[in-house]
Amino acid sequence: MAARPSAYAEIQDYLFSLKARGAKFGIDRMRLFAAALGHPERAVPCLHVAGTNGKGSVAAMLEAIFRAAGWRTGLYTSPHLVRLGERVRVNGQILTEAEITAYTAELRPIADQLAATEGEDDRPSFFEFMTAMAFLQFQRRQCDISIIEVGLGGRLDATNIVDPVISLITSIGLDHGEFLGHTLPEVAAEKAGIIKPGRPVVVGRMPAEAEAVIRAIAVERGALLVSIGPAYGEALENYPQTNLAGDYQRWNAATATAATRLMPARWQLTEARVTQGLRSVDWPGRWQRVRLGGRLVILDASHNPEGAQMLEVNLARLVAEIGRRPVIVVGALGAARARPLLQTVCRYAAEVHLVVPDQARACGHEELVALLPRDFTGRVVRATVAGLFPGPGVCTAGGPHDTVVVTGSIYLLGEVLARLEPERGAGEGRLQDF
Repeated sequence: MAARPSAYAEIQDYLFSLKARGAKFGIDRMRLFAAALGHPERAVPCLHVAGTNGKGSVAAMLEAIFRAAGWRTGLYTSPHLVRLGERVRVNGQILTEAEITAYTAELRPIADQLAATEGEDDRPSFFEFMTAMAFLQFQRRQCDISIIEVGLGGRLDATNIVDPVISLITSIGLDHGEFLGHTLPEVAAEKAGIIKPGRPVVVGRMPAEAEAVIRAIAVERGALLVSIGPAYGEALENYPQTNLAGDYQRWNAATATAATRLMPARWQLTEARVTQGLRSVDWPGRWQRVRLGGRLVILDASHNPEGAQMLEVNLARLVAEIGRRPVIVVGALGAARARPLLQTVCRYAAEVHLVVPDQARACGHEELVALLPRDFTGRVVRATVAGLFPGPGVCTAGGPHDTVVVTGSIYLLGEVLARLEPERGAGEGRLQDF
């Protein structure tokens, strides 16, 4: 007789079933859900972080800064790399399988009741379940402050029921056009939907036309706007340092620092504590370097055109550093993301290993091959994650002394990390979307 699935496996199945219903864009369901829970989102002061790129890094930096100052922190981000509980952290500790199981058991009857009384369209989605878990965890663990990352966009994101101390918009680029628009001003308007009347907003580096839209919305809502551009200028050396690699991470550090300077004095976010936090951030998958035998392997999520531009700077610097071209492993979700990513990768790669992330929207091998620049003369390999990373601490891409860069979808990086560090993903199944 087959063994009965564990309680956590059954919970995963239930959450998968919510995901199978598709993404639900809008905040009305989340408002109903939060009201039925007694509004846990109001229990803990928060900072709310949106942006096309950098929002996860900025959120992680802010959490590290507040923790360095001695505060009990909550951090909500998405998606996760390996374990579902990575999305919800208190003082750096992720939500456990037992906690996810208990929260789902608590929330499910409430969701069923909402669907029965309000209609099936008002049944909370997977992302709304996770958002509710975050709010409840931060309330019950008596966090002093929480950092809430937007899932998608801003105006209609489920997290936008919060009333933050400060809002942050890290960057504006083109991504998720079917939801957010196909021009920078359109995307900026959606992201600026997190700006609340009378609450300050910090704006990172972004195109002038996007910032102009955000400024207009801030003026309309009586919100003080602070932009890092005038404060730091163009010279990179003017920007704060962080242990996360890449020029863009110093821009992110400046965005986080600007927010700390707007916090009331009681938070005691001194320059020393800000520096300590910025130099102790733990945020895997962002130009993360690991040694696998003789190989240097770099893991870097780069999932949209703006991200590809940032990747190019790092690849150019890497080639100068090691004196040769790296081997690059790449996989992406959708041609709109894969095309600029492959164009960037092929300018620097000695060889390219094409992989297909375990996601419904992932580009297949043939689609990736068709998107390769015609002038690329390096070796092209149709590969798998299992073949390239067959076990803990093992990488078969390239030669034993090559540098290997794994880039593209964050889901690809999660699959790689799960194979390199299997204890990190024990008991987890595949889960997709933001």
